Amino acid sequence: MTSGLPGRLLDDIGPAIVTGKYPPGAVLRTEELERAFQVSRTVVREALRVLEAMRLVSSRRRVGITVLPRVDWNLYDPRVIRWRLDGSDRADQLRSLTELRSATEPVAAALAAARATPEQAGRLTELAVQLRSTTHDLDAFLVHDIAFHRLLLAASGNDMFCQLGDVVDAVLTGRTQHHLMPPRPKTEAVRLHVEVAEAVAAGDSARAEGAMRAIVTEVMEDLRK
Repeated sequence: MTSGLPGRLLDDIGPAIVTGKYPPGAVLRTEELERAFQVSRTVVREALRVLEAMRLVSSRRRVGITVLPRVDWNLYDPRVIRWRLDGSDRADQLRSLTELRSATEPVAAALAAARATPEQAGRLTELAVQLRSTTHDLDAFLVHDIAFHRLLLAASGNDMFCQLGDVVDAVLTGRTQHHLMPPRPKTEAVRLHVEVAEAVAAGDSARAEGAMRAIVTEVMEDLRK
């Protein structure tokens, strides 16, 4: 994670790109960024290097640093997700992320019921209990909720599902920060998390998938309100 001055510059330029202030095709010149943000060339180059790794920009000789269109961006990067959630297309970003969760997490839950280790199943149950006991504290609930979904993806035994942990983390955090979650977690949502954990522990793939599908469907319905 980039920190210090490069990190702060990254958090200035990145949102400017994803919100269209720097539109696709715009050329970012090092000298102009140095003056605009009053930072050194080294700081600018470090920030641009990270943006290039995120595929928000490309560097070409005799052209410079060019802003790329959205189709080229690494849309799974947690920072890109955060910047989009902070911007004007927050609703579209949340919808896209929730649709992604709807397509993957129920399947991950079914796989976890078949593949989770006893340790993973036990920890999932512990997290479900902690969710039920922290409904009065949204911050603590969020910590346990993120851990629950990350572990479920990992317990699926599918490496590509596992790497979606950061995506789920970003969307759950974003919903909380932008007050898109109820002030107190819904009783039904908590019950469904417990059901997922119980189904995984029992090796019941159909039940685990159904309960997780109900969770993400409820989130989708909330977004439509």
